[in-house]
Amino acid sequence: MKIGLVLSGGGARGIMHLGVIKALQERKVDIAAISGTSAGAIVGALVAHGYSPDEVLSKLLTINFLKYLRPSFNGPGLLRMDKAEELYRELLPHNSFEKLKIPLTVTATDIEAGEIVYFQSGELIRPLMASSCLPGIFEPIRHNKRLFVDGAVLNNLPIEPLLKDEVEFLIGVNCNPPLPDKPIRSMRTVIERSLLLAVRNKTQERTLQCQLLFEPKEVGKYDIFDIRKAREIFLVGYHSVTKSPDKLRMLEDYSNLPKQ
Repeated sequence: MKIGLVLSGGGARGIMHLGVIKALQERKVDIAAISGTSAGAIVGALVAHGYSPDEVLSKLLTINFLKYLRPSFNGPGLLRMDKAEELYRELLPHNSFEKLKIPLTVTATDIEAGEIVYFQSGELIRPLMASSCLPGIFEPIRHNKRLFVDGAVLNNLPIEPLLKDEVEFLIGVNCNPPLPDKPIRSMRTVIERSLLLAVRNKTQERTLQCQLLFEPKEVGKYDIFDIRKAREIFLVGYHSVTKSPDKLRMLEDYSNLPKQ
């Protein structure tokens, strides 16, 4: 039997995925395939490459992300991501889906065609950049003659590739829980709240198709840009597994089923 792991987008909140994966690995959960959007795609790629969750967290805490961003003058976004390709090539030098240790699907949105695109083979880095290209913040990414933005625009919890791959037990990790009771005091808050509402509305039906879902409400207190709180967000994900006895029993029960 095959276990699939689907990881949502959510900016810095996506660091939560690392904590969840660490807890699953400690319980010897064998992940057969990963599907992710945006931050979930990035985490999925690094783990599928072979980095441990702790290694990825350590790298996140030391990287100066501003070094890899450039302002965009009169472009369709505030920042350009092109220089970030250097960072990806340091982390994933093979730049290939086929050389990952776990099969991975990366979700992006073709902004011109208005279509979801699932990447599973060939070049890895440009699809990852496309999947995490937040509209309005970053210039869209051109790849294979198509123009892409963040996969979360159309699918923030991409279960479909895993279901097509006949995964029999689906673990979903969503870092956009029901909205917290935060006051609306700035333009940034209005924009972020609006994006999260739109994304969550499209995600709820997909969460119901997961046999196991980790969606801790505690992660909602962090902003999508709270990279400085990476360690706290990591622990939210970790404890969402370790402090959920019912879900742990479900994992144990499933792990005892005969494997085909």
